[in-house]
Amino acid sequence: MKSTLSAQILHSLALWRNAPAWHIAFSGGLDSTVLLHLLASLANTENLPPLSAVHVHHGLQAAADGWPSHCQSVCDSLGVPLRVISVQVKPVASLERAARDARYQAFSEVIQAEEVLLTGQHRDDQAETLLFRLLRGAGVRGLAAMPVHRSLAGGHLVRPLLDISRAELQAYATEYQLTWVEDPSNADPRFSRNYLRHRVFPTLAERWPQAISSLARTAEHLSEAQVLLDELARMDLQAAGQASVFPWLALPSLALGPLRELSDARQRNALRHWLAPLARLPDSDHWAGWHSLRDAKNDAQPLWRLADGELHRCGERIWWLPSTWSEFSDATVSWPDPQNPLELPGNGRLNILGEAPEGPLEVRYRQGGETLEVPGRGRRDLKRLLNESGMPGFVRGRLPLLYRGSQLLGVPSLAGRWATPGEGWQLHWMPQTCDQGLS
Repeated sequence: MKSTLSAQILHSLALWRNAPAWHIAFSGGLDSTVLLHLLASLANTENLPPLSAVHVHHGLQAAADGWPSHCQSVCDSLGVPLRVISVQVKPVASLERAARDARYQAFSEVIQAEEVLLTGQHRDDQAETLLFRLLRGAGVRGLAAMPVHRSLAGGHLVRPLLDISRAELQAYATEYQLTWVEDPSNADPRFSRNYLRHRVFPTLAERWPQAISSLARTAEHLSEAQVLLDELARMDLQAAGQASVFPWLALPSLALGPLRELSDARQRNALRHWLAPLARLPDSDHWAGWHSLRDAKNDAQPLWRLADGELHRCGERIWWLPSTWSEFSDATVSWPDPQNPLELPGNGRLNILGEAPEGPLEVRYRQGGETLEVPGRGRRDLKRLLNESGMPGFVRGRLPLLYRGSQLLGVPSLAGRWATPGEGWQLHWMPQTCDQGLS
């Protein structure tokens, strides 16, 4: 048994043999105990990265208080250093999800660049994940279940046991007389996964003995299908990813025209791929918001609200605004020392290039009716100038205006179309999250 599992583990971890370190997520349960024992044994004969274990203590039940000491005892016997991290789990509707989020946040703080976190999910877990997500109506990405590898912080999360069944792990633990902790909550059928594990899968296995293996294999097929969908999305996004005419506005954006040329299904596939690192993806019923955004008239400036932000359309371009974008104050800000940059609350930085005008100066935001002296054009309405520039509407309310008393002295100019008049100075604004300023 050991030689077979050892060979499988080494094969699944071949890509990460040169990693700076391997960290084992060690709950003290059966799965992680077998994984830890296997790797500690292999370290005696193989040239592996330095091993360590990480135990996350959630503090959700009294039984868990003794698990850190058990984990320490196991690690001591194997010569593997252990780090115990206590976390606070927020009391929300899904306690399972909250505990998982807290656990992976703790893991993210442990992992350094290119290091690997190894977790003990196995084939049975994969089958449970597929069926659980299927019952929730997940798409291909969700039904691909747990990937063998994904990025975590600056390193990697790897699941080397996904091709190994729970029965194989149990047989290994019995053979080597391993001891592990049993989480009492794992027997509670009120939790969805426990219900599947204890009520549904035994019934399925009576009729289809290979149900778990078949479901895990289906997850592999769906994972391959998702790889192909991602490749198609990258191809479709290449044309839509052309740079905007506002390079100083470093927000994710896409040209709408190339997306319109795709079928509805390919549009959704491309947008799912683009939005995946930015926000939680919408469910099927919520995609009507995309159709409204896409089909609106050019001057409508519609938006589509999602879980973690908003998708805005300005003309023939769509822009992603994270929820933090709205966290700025439009209150007047005094600028006592214009020789130094001014930090605007939630709105980036403002500075003056050249010799600053005499004060006292302050920064205000648009109220309507502002006019500006434009060299060679006389006095012009600021709203009209902004319309001519094509500046996205969601930026205009954040545009800092420089005043001395009631006099509007200057506005950050737009790509040279109009400039701050007189006396050899220019207002330069670097909006929040932007890589380049506007001057």
